[in-house]
Amino acid sequence: MRNVKQPGAPVPERIRWVEARGRAFSFTLQAGLPLLEAARLGFAAEGFAAGVLNFRRGALGPFAYVMPALSKTGENAAFYSDTFRPGGVTRTRLGSMTLGLRDGAPFFHCHGLWTEADGKASGGHMLPDETVVAEPFEVEAFGIDGAMFTGEPDPETNFKLFGPVAAQSTGARTTSRAFALRLRPNQDFAGSLEQFCRAHGIARAKIHGGVGSTIGARFTHGGVTEPFATELAVTSGLIAAGHSGTLEAALDVALVDYTGGLAEGRLVRGDNPVLMTMELVLEALD
Repeated sequence: MRNVKQPGAPVPERIRWVEARGRAFSFTLQAGLPLLEAARLGFAAEGFAAGVLNFRRGALGPFAYVMPALSKTGENAAFYSDTFRPGGVTRTRLGSMTLGLRDGAPFFHCHGLWTEADGKASGGHMLPDETVVAEPFEVEAFGIDGAMFTGEPDPETNFKLFGPVAAQSTGARTTSRAFALRLRPNQDFAGSLEQFCRAHGIARAKIHGGVGSTIGARFTHGGVTEPFATELAVTSGLIAAGHSGTLEAALDVALVDYTGGLAEGRLVRGDNPVLMTMELVLEALD
């Protein structure tokens, strides 16, 4: 399997997880607000301080983002591009967000694909402090109670990354058992989730959110992304028994690579290792 050497030593625990409770809901992001504040308000209205969301068509402006890039210093296995700030209103096609805390304040990690005002199709990593909701649009959210995604230094990758930590209950209404996860580098995306579900007696699970990176990508439709550094959003995901009776993860994703190439489709199981991180929430459906 493809492997990228990280600057720090790998820690033994390759899946960081916290069990929590959760609930799915939808809400509309308010126009004129920074995307971070609009998302925070939507979760807070349902009693949640953290969670994940997915969206399709939306409108952002002002808008700022970075794309994956090669590392100029060698201090990281890959890095970020300079900041892009397209003019006018950018129309999102899809995206996935993790909402949590960093340095004690609300923060998000958000990847997506979009079309800029001049017609350019692009994608990448949205910057929370420079992105504003231009027009109201709806998102599909999943709030978690009893866990929080928190940005902390990660010696393995030499980045500050979101990971789940246990948190006090906010008393929000919840409907299901949920697990906040972070997958560490150089393990197959689908295989690690299948293994996690087997280890925790989960026969069927739905993925909510899903923000991270893979080492290139191999798709079931035959498409291949060769450039190794990507920014990826999970558009849908389900882990359930396949024809053979064993658990299989069906992961539909969209990504941009460091050359600007865009790709979408279902990932091949067993051939899509994590590059830096993968954050998501698993909702147990059994």
